[in-house]
Amino acid sequence: MKGKIYKGIAGFYYVHTKDGNVWACKAKGIFRKEGIRPLVGDDVEIEITHEGDMEGNITEILPRKNSLIRPAVANADFALVIFAVKKPDPNFYLLDRFLVTMEKQNLPVVICFNKIDFSNDEEMESLRALYEPAGYKVIFISAKEKTGLDNLLGVMKGKTAVVAGPSGVGKSTTINALAKEKTMETGEISKKLGRGKHTTRHSEIIEIAEGTYIIDTPGFTSLNVEEPDEKMLSDYFPEMREINNECRFAGCAHIKEPGCKVKEALEEGKIPRQRYEHYCMMYEEIKDKRKY
Repeated sequence: MKGKIYKGIAGFYYVHTKDGNVWACKAKGIFRKEGIRPLVGDDVEIEITHEGDMEGNITEILPRKNSLIRPAVANADFALVIFAVKKPDPNFYLLDRFLVTMEKQNLPVVICFNKIDFSNDEEMESLRALYEPAGYKVIFISAKEKTGLDNLLGVMKGKTAVVAGPSGVGKSTTINALAKEKTMETGEISKKLGRGKHTTRHSEIIEIAEGTYIIDTPGFTSLNVEEPDEKMLSDYFPEMREINNECRFAGCAHIKEPGCKVKEALEEGKIPRQRYEHYCMMYEEIKDKRKY
């Protein structure tokens, strides 16, 4: 029987199958021997061991489209990075670090700014101008007022998005508004876990429409992933990546070197100054860490 892992807790993997059932499964020992760990988002084959208790074993992990390190999830099509326009004001340095992290893991990003009921058109256009030139899709919503959700759903249709964002930006409100309480978790599984359906602190998949999923990662609010080498950092800024090799000197850091095409693009307004300043901050931060 085939299914998708939508949650993993304490050695059990909860697998949702096409018949609508959820099975509490253990992973076969062969996975441990081969150093393979099932991940939330994995498509798997299972065998039933105790039908009455809805228990089974995972016998095979089907080929993955991709897998992320942190959060440890599989088969995401893109990252949905949620920040608030106001309350709290966006921490743009943190947002740019999120984007670098996703670029490093080769995962496309959609940036969603929530709480537009506290903003105006001019502020939203300035945010769009900051990130769309780099190739990022920028969407504005008010999860509380249910504004802009159709645009977001249109982007997500038929795909699996892993959700990221700091606390206080309305991440849970957005997920609930999209899911409309349609989660994969059943009362039976809630009873087994001994917790309510919305209190989990573990990554889990929520089906928001047929073939459309959100991977909610409650702990994915900080970026303690392995940082790139500072010499590679500009590769993770798409607006710089395109002109990296046009600089006068090979291995240009795009900070003090003469004949730097990135700095020329900056002065011509082709690269937002804020993004460039954050690049410089990250570069120095990574370089300083390497010293120790």
